Amino acid sequence: MINQKIYNICKQKMYYLNYSNNTIKIYLHYINEFLQKINKNIQRIGSSDFQNYINSYDFKSISQQNQVISSIKFLYTKVLNKKYNKVNFDRPISEKKLPLVIDNDTILNKINNIKNLKHKSILLLSYSVGLRISEIINLKISDIDSNRMIINIKQSKGKKDRIVPLSINVLKKLRLYYISYKPIEYLFNGQKSLKYSTSSCNKIVKNYLGEQYHFHTLRHSCFTNLLENGTDIKTLKDLAGHNDIKTTEKYLHLKSFKNLELLI
Repeated sequence: MINQKIYNICKQKMYYLNYSNNTIKIYLHYINEFLQKINKNIQRIGSSDFQNYINSYDFKSISQQNQVISSIKFLYTKVLNKKYNKVNFDRPISEKKLPLVIDNDTILNKINNIKNLKHKSILLLSYSVGLRISEIINLKISDIDSNRMIINIKQSKGKKDRIVPLSINVLKKLRLYYISYKPIEYLFNGQKSLKYSTSSCNKIVKNYLGEQYHFHTLRHSCFTNLLENGTDIKTLKDLAGHNDIKTTEKYLHLKSFKNLELLI
């Protein structure tokens, strides 16, 4: 009962600190897992319980390890107010892998050959300005401003709003899609829900672009191809919605060597 109270306090505090819905969901999952595994009154859970839990956890990936550590560190420091230096919350060294990128001609040819108008519209819109999967599924019809030729991205990652440009070609496809599918509130609705799902978005990428790709490949490809075509890094930062330009600069490493003159 007390542990359930602590769980609720964690939830309330994350909302208060303006954590994203996805982060809250992940943190609560691992906090609940921890509380169930320890199975003690919260007042009897000590630093050694946290340390032993981390040391014995069977992590499946570096990503999961970071999520577990972040979650129970939040419980330890933000909710229980315990001293940080009593538990080793060190993170694993992340792998420096470059994301997969599809060149502009290939990706547009594949998208243009898609017969399903909804699938084509989702992929084309996302690729045109590098939208995240969460931004696509949360996009509302009212967010498309055809008078100003912009798209309003609301409360995205980091609870930020931004605007991105809307091309005339994308607008034409969206109008055809709208006439055919007649969505009500969200631009892309599911078969049994108001919003299209993340799993469905990833599925259509794998079906049409290749099994090795995922939805974020569209975003990586968009920004890399824009850089190769002369877009400056500051403009790209604003388009992507990044806080730090260093995040955007990673796409400089994905550019091809089109203008490189070899010495030999």
